[in-house]
Amino acid sequence: MAKKSAVERNDKRRRLVEKYAARRAALKAVAKDVSASKEERFAARIKLAAMPRNSAPTRVRNRCEVTGRPRGYYRKLRMSRIALRELSSQGIIPGMVKSSW
Repeated sequence: MAKKSAVERNDKRRRLVEKYAARRAALKAVAKDVSASKEERFAARIKLAAMPRNSAPTRVRNRCEVTGRPRGYYRKLRMSRIALRELSSQGIIPGMVKSSW
């Protein structure tokens, strides 16, 4: 089980990414627009840099929904390999069976 503070910090980052997504996309569009003047593009870059760091999507860490583990994460199931194995052994995940040979 991951530290509760690390999981909460990551959740806070997710909320900030959602909150600032539209504003960040608009500023990025202006900054990349070749038809805009250099001053406008530079001002957009400055405003983008002034935004909270945790509002950037790259700062969000994929974590297991069950345990909070950051490694061995399956995106499709939103859980770690260990939690996936435990839940499938208990028969909680439909269609998944234990294999042996």
